[in-house]
Amino acid sequence: MSCLELEALRLGLLNVLGTDDRAAREHAEAELEGELQGPIEGLATAQTLDQLRRHLDAALVDLEEEVATLDDDDPEANYVRGRLVAVRGAERSLARLASHGEGLLEGLGETHHDLHDAFPVEE
Repeated sequence: MSCLELEALRLGLLNVLGTDDRAAREHAEAELEGELQGPIEGLATAQTLDQLRRHLDAALVDLEEEVATLDDDDPEANYVRGRLVAVRGAERSLARLASHGEGLLEGLGETHHDLHDAFPVEE
């Protein structure tokens, strides 16, 4: 069993960030072979942070349902629960990344405004 959500998120982040890491991409694609459907496919092919967040939320819903139906004596139960914890952590990290990006945009806008206040452009 693999960490589908995390590998798909890695692929999506490679897309969103424009990162050309062939080894990371090939590893993630190998892990996801035959599993690209639903939220996992959405994560892997996302092109924006908003798409990543939306598909990760959907993947979390699916994973939470999987955890809810586990038998305690299932040998993979602890692993699946661990995946849920890890994916929730990734969700928080992704939210911080989006928040930092929004802060950067806001700061650039304020800097631009301040620059024009200090050096008015005459028309």
